[in-house]
Amino acid sequence: MRSIGDSGGAAKWQATAPVFSLLLAATLWGVFWFPLRWLEQLGLTGLWQTFFIYTGTLWVVIILVWRQAPNLKTEIGQAPWALLFMALASGWCNTAFILAMLEGEVMRVLLLFYLSPLWATLIGWLFLKEELHTLSILVLVIAIGGAVVMLWHPGMGYPWPHDTADWLALSAGIMFAILNSLVRFTDRISIPVKTSVAWVGAIVVSGLLILFSGTGLPDVSFSVAGYAWLVGALLMVIMTFSVVYGVTHMPVHRSSVILLFELVAGAVSSQWLTEEVILPKEWIGGALIIIAAWLSARRQLQHPEEEWRV
Repeated sequence: MRSIGDSGGAAKWQATAPVFSLLLAATLWGVFWFPLRWLEQLGLTGLWQTFFIYTGTLWVVIILVWRQAPNLKTEIGQAPWALLFMALASGWCNTAFILAMLEGEVMRVLLLFYLSPLWATLIGWLFLKEELHTLSILVLVIAIGGAVVMLWHPGMGYPWPHDTADWLALSAGIMFAILNSLVRFTDRISIPVKTSVAWVGAIVVSGLLILFSGTGLPDVSFSVAGYAWLVGALLMVIMTFSVVYGVTHMPVHRSSVILLFELVAGAVSSQWLTEEVILPKEWIGGALIIIAAWLSARRQLQHPEEEWRV
């Protein structure tokens, strides 16, 4: 028989476990650039990293699909085209994010990626017929203002992405917003199926890019490819399921705010472990983007929606 103290301890754990889970996920996503650049130093290029990392998740995909086998055909039949587009959106989102992290500055990539609430609001308005409330319009204005400040280049005279890394980070954020819109659209399909589709999408997209770009396998040892596989098999799986667990057991408006800790982890780790310097305009623009993301999370208090990163 459990004592009162034991019951209280269990209740306390149930309340705090989602918070720790989300903080763990945010921290790992914030420092995810480190194993990526380490693998690059070992000679493994970005597309091959993406391919091997997400191939590492296949052991979980097999388990998830096997457990969902009795209902798998029914679930896929509910929205096959939506699942296909989800796979493609996830594939580009994750591939572009990894490539951006390898080519750009950590905080700049993270902040440009975090413009996703801007794209999500626009997508919801244009395609899902969601009404634009006052708070939604405020999020749009602040997010656009942050992007303008960050992307402003005195020599060019207009706010525009500076390089390939900027374009990759922006496109990853757009695809992330599309991915989450598709997650909402396919609300009758289970999270295990959608997670599997998203991971397989990253394998397919990175594999196709390798094939059509003619990017041959770098001259690296088998162990280097094994390291990338382990990053997916362990780190990617932990990050994904930490997010899924956290948002499942906590209101989304709270979990979204906690996940902003990713920016803190990214800022601290990049300042500590690299020579990258964050310019004043990037601090200002980044602050505006964080405020927009926070306001977007507040809006979810009235409009709870399922959002998670895979």
